[in-house]
Amino acid sequence: MEQVQTYQALEEKLRDRKWRLNNLYYITDKKGKKVKFKMNWAQEDLYNQLHYFNVILKARQLGFTTFVMIYFLDACLFNSNHSAGVIAHTLDDAKKLFKKKIKFAYDNLPDWLKELRPAKTDSARTLEFENGSSIYVGTSLRSDTLQKLLISEYGKISAKYPEKAREIKTGALNAVESGQQIFVESTAEGKTGEFFELYEKARKLLDSVAQLASMQPKAFFYGWWMNPDYRTDDAVIITDEHNKYFDELETQGIELSEEQKYWYVLKSEQQGDDMSQEYPSSPEEAFQGSLKGAYYTKQMKKVRANGQICHLPYNSKYPVYTWWDLGTNDLMTIWFYQNIKGKHCLIDYEEASEEGWDFYSQLLLGKGYNYIQHNFPHDGNRRMRGHKLFTDKECAQDAGIRPIRGKKIKSPD
Repeated sequence: MEQVQTYQALEEKLRDRKWRLNNLYYITDKKGKKVKFKMNWAQEDLYNQLHYFNVILKARQLGFTTFVMIYFLDACLFNSNHSAGVIAHTLDDAKKLFKKKIKFAYDNLPDWLKELRPAKTDSARTLEFENGSSIYVGTSLRSDTLQKLLISEYGKISAKYPEKAREIKTGALNAVESGQQIFVESTAEGKTGEFFELYEKARKLLDSVAQLASMQPKAFFYGWWMNPDYRTDDAVIITDEHNKYFDELETQGIELSEEQKYWYVLKSEQQGDDMSQEYPSSPEEAFQGSLKGAYYTKQMKKVRANGQICHLPYNSKYPVYTWWDLGTNDLMTIWFYQNIKGKHCLIDYEEASEEGWDFYSQLLLGKGYNYIQHNFPHDGNRRMRGHKLFTDKECAQDAGIRPIRGKKIKSPD
């Protein structure tokens, strides 16, 4: 009886979803302390602009996964026959999210609410309630019918497990009917993959369509500089490189305080080459961030900053060297190089697949360059597929590509 009276006293407030989100649920903060959940600036901004299909590119530590899980739990508690699913990139991550976010919030609800919405199934991955609603986590969720879906860190899934990312696109996204809600949130993981393509589609729609249809994705971006917590009074020396970066941001309309600049310098010292990926200032910068395992990222960023990526014409006074990557099941790639008065000039590039050595011989001749040396990787002496007697190097020489040098290239430290 007391529980019913408590509910009746709060009934008017309970009709307000925003009030419920900010007053009924508990989470653990960054220090591991139990605190009442209240939307931060980024979560509230997203809440105020919610669409049916939401695609969120963001900097670290803004709490979108926590917000969406609380939002899903609230929807299940206050709506009958409502199904919500959460996808993480591994099953262990899915279980951790469920335990730390959803289960923790439910276990710490007011007693009167848990009595009104008892869980009939309570496991490591699923909560089912007496009102017919349920919330659960997994890595695919292909065969389910959902009213709400969260795909957490889709960028990581796309980069590490591209087949799984496509499975999510064709399976889980189709499990949510038009007019229901989808959330896809992630930091960027390079300029390829399902997440990149989805965000780019959403961004272009936002720029070109006056009003999105329910099935069209809406792009959200939350950069590091938008977070009021990302600032410090600890003064540090700002290098010329950082000042140049901050000046570029100002041309984009992003004006930083000294405290924000200090924070960025200190954080970038910690993050190194991952800074633009983990704490981007713009969507373009986020997707230009380095991929794990990519070589020479730092050096390439410096080359771009120095304006060294440009058109370099062939100079007939100097010989041309070629450098090859010998593709078998992938692309064959060729770089054309000249050393002109001590400057390293990459003047041309070609790639192809499923072509024979006569094709590459004719391609080289057609350029009209004065070749002095063709550089193959050390595995150019491996046996050719389908050939018992000849190696790549021998077949290339037979087609007229001479002289060839094979050299093992060390990976960068």
